[in-house]
Amino acid sequence: MTLRRTRAYGTSGLVLAVCIVFAWPNATAAQNCDAAATPGVNWQDCDKKLLILKGQDLSGANLIGVDFTSTDLRNSNLLVANFEKATLVRASLADSTAKGARFDKIEAYRTDFSHMDAQGAVFTSAEVQRSNFQDANLTNVDFTKAELGRAQFHDADISGSRFSFANLARADFRGARFTAPIDFDRAFFFLTRIEGLDLSNSAGLSQWQLNMACGDARTELPPGLTRPENWPCQFQQE
Repeated sequence: MTLRRTRAYGTSGLVLAVCIVFAWPNATAAQNCDAAATPGVNWQDCDKKLLILKGQDLSGANLIGVDFTSTDLRNSNLLVANFEKATLVRASLADSTAKGARFDKIEAYRTDFSHMDAQGAVFTSAEVQRSNFQDANLTNVDFTKAELGRAQFHDADISGSRFSFANLARADFRGARFTAPIDFDRAFFFLTRIEGLDLSNSAGLSQWQLNMACGDARTELPPGLTRPENWPCQFQQE
């Protein structure tokens, strides 16, 4: 009986040792914060704030939890990169390519996403208040449950994007373009700027949302919805 126990403990110890040996390289790679910016690089949870990374190729990179506060990522290749839970406060991703990239649960207050090609990207539950999406390609982007208060979408292409349950308080969609229906299901529309937009083919819009939004006589609505007699922003100064 004693011999069997000894052999069992010996076997368990060997298995544990083998697991540690094979796990060690992966643990080291996950903490390789000094690695150069290359496609597929693993910078998970690294500190990359206040850097100039303009024009870098980070396609397919693991950027989960990275702190990019005030970092310059303009003109970069971010194709299918994973930024989940990253901090991008006051960073700039302007003019970058980010098709299929994941920005789930990022913190990106006052971040510059202007002119970015982010087709099919995911911003679910992202904190992107006061961020700039001007002239960005946001076709088929998922903004479900995102915090987009005061975000700017001037001249952005938002065709087929989903804003369901998103906070769009004071967000500005004036001049936004879209050729496919947009989903606004239960989005918060407090003083959301929708002047001049043709929303006739949008999905999920309700009368209570429009009653608190800021439209005008040019705003086209889906069937069954009516323009409020007085839009909240009708007499506000720009």
